[in-house]
Amino acid sequence: MKNYRQKAIETASFLKTCIKKPSEIGILTGTGHGKSAESLDTYASFEYKDIPHFPISTVESHFGRLLIGSMHSRQIIAMQGRLHLYEGYSPADITFPIRVMQELGVKTLILSNASGGLNPDFKAGDIMIITDHINLTGLNPLIGPNEDSWGVRFPDMTRAYDTNLASIAEKAGKDTEIPLEKGVYVGLKGPCLETPAEIRLLRSIGAEAVGFSTVHEVIVAVHAGMKVLGLSTITNVHNPEKPVETTMEEIIAVAKESSLKLASIVNNVIENIT
Repeated sequence: MKNYRQKAIETASFLKTCIKKPSEIGILTGTGHGKSAESLDTYASFEYKDIPHFPISTVESHFGRLLIGSMHSRQIIAMQGRLHLYEGYSPADITFPIRVMQELGVKTLILSNASGGLNPDFKAGDIMIITDHINLTGLNPLIGPNEDSWGVRFPDMTRAYDTNLASIAEKAGKDTEIPLEKGVYVGLKGPCLETPAEIRLLRSIGAEAVGFSTVHEVIVAVHAGMKVLGLSTITNVHNPEKPVETTMEEIIAVAKESSLKLASIVNNVIENIT
C-alpha cells in the first residue's frame, strides 16, 4: 500500500506535466467562494475526480475543480472547493492538497472560508483577516509518524498567519475601498451549526468567527514552511441572547454575494506580494 507522501509525489508529478512554470502561490477557496478564483489567467483545469489520489468534494457549494495559471506574473495553483471533516474525511485527506502544493513548490497559501460571526460588531458580508485560530476539532493532521522531509516534528504556531501578508491585505482593503475586519477564527468539526450556549463559550475564549474548515490546512501549511493568509467571509452574526435560525442556503448566498469583494482583495494581495 502506497504511503501518504508517495501519493502526494505521484499527484504532483501528474500535475507537473501540465504546469508551464513552478507554482509560487496556492489559493484555496471556501463555501460559496469558487468564483473568486476565476480572475486567474487559467491554462489548465482539472476536476478533482480526474486527479490521481485527490479527494473529491461532496459539498454542493464547492466546485471541486483545480485551476493552474497565473496572476500578475505569479504562478498560481487554485482549488475551487475544499474538503471537511463532516464529509467523513480524515485530517490527512483534508490536507492532502496542501501536501501536493508543497511538492509543487508553493511557498505562499491564501485561504478563504465562510464563517459565522461571533463579534457583535461584525455584520453579514464583512471580510475578516484571520490573525490566529483555535482548533477545537479534537484532531490534528500531524498526528502519527513525522515526514522529516516535509517539516519538523513540532512546528511552532506562534505566527501561523503571516503578519506581512495580513498587512498587504489590510492595504488592499484600503486600496479597493473594501472595509476589512481582523480577528481569531475557531474551527469545529460540524456539520450542525452552533447552539447559543456554544456561541457564549466560543466568545468567552476569544474567538470572533467560527467555521468548519481552515485550521488543519493551516497547520500543514505551517509545517510545510508556507506563509499563510486567511480571509473569512462573515455570513451571519450570532446573538446567543436572541438566536435566529440560519440555513446553509442563506450562508452560501451571502458568501457568493461577497465573492467579488474577496476576489478583489486576493487579486490586489497577489499583485503586491514581494
